[in-house]
Amino acid sequence: MNPGQKLRQLLGGPKAVLMPGAANALTARIAEEAGFRVVLFTGAGFSNMELGDPDLGLTTLTEVVQQVGRMAEAVDLPVVADADTGFGNPLNVRRTVRELERAGAAAIVLEDQVFPKRCGHFEGKQVIGQDEMVMKLVAALDARRNPDTVIIARTDARAVSGLADAIARAQAYEKAGVDATFVEAPRTVDELAEIPRRLGVPQMCNMVEGGKTPVLPLETLETMGYRLICYANAALRGAIKGMQVVLQGLARDGGTEKVLDQMVSWEERQRLVRLPEYNKLEARYAAPDTAKSR
Repeated sequence: MNPGQKLRQLLGGPKAVLMPGAANALTARIAEEAGFRVVLFTGAGFSNMELGDPDLGLTTLTEVVQQVGRMAEAVDLPVVADADTGFGNPLNVRRTVRELERAGAAAIVLEDQVFPKRCGHFEGKQVIGQDEMVMKLVAALDARRNPDTVIIARTDARAVSGLADAIARAQAYEKAGVDATFVEAPRTVDELAEIPRRLGVPQMCNMVEGGKTPVLPLETLETMGYRLICYANAALRGAIKGMQVVLQGLARDGGTEKVLDQMVSWEERQRLVRLPEYNKLEARYAAPDTAKSR
């Protein structure tokens, strides 16, 4: 079963699926070991982690494709790729889909913001016209070489023109043939509940602690009708906190003795990056001893 088929099976199942975000391959592997069945390549987290910059559309297609490929290589989970606005017009979107498919993405999320985009929970967002976005999505669907690749259409119109327009856009994107839709940043529990009632394809939602959308339990969101529930940067924020604690302790104390309980062990670190497996491969591929071969 290819990654797209795995994801389609999850989306078609009776239960909602939790999807953590990962900015790199190691985080994706930790998510896999924790028991998650799908992982998101988070564009915001990638910009934060790799550039030290906010989510303002500063990363490039080349950078994103490379990182998605690393994640897809590191795990057996379907990787959902946050492709922002597709990096341009419909022709750019075609290339974006082809490149991310080749990198191993199971799904590609495309949004209707004006480029350069902004984080879905920032102020000052703008959206392109609905018809223009439909054409970008048609280009994405046409570009797929693998029909199992999932195309998820995101709209950020709630912050610009209200919930009714956001739902109307999602309905238009559904009509264009996308596999799932994602209405970003609804403001209330009632708004969250309204969205799945009005749409016929699987729905994705984003739980952002401190963001604009109420954070609700998995069971509640599942009852509402959501199938893909994303915590895009929970892991990143936890990692940032851990780094702050350890580095502040090192600066304060001149050593790490007092913060060792905040760090994984040497052995656990090497296990996570699969050093024992590489040691076995190294032994397998080592050249035979010349003297013994005589």
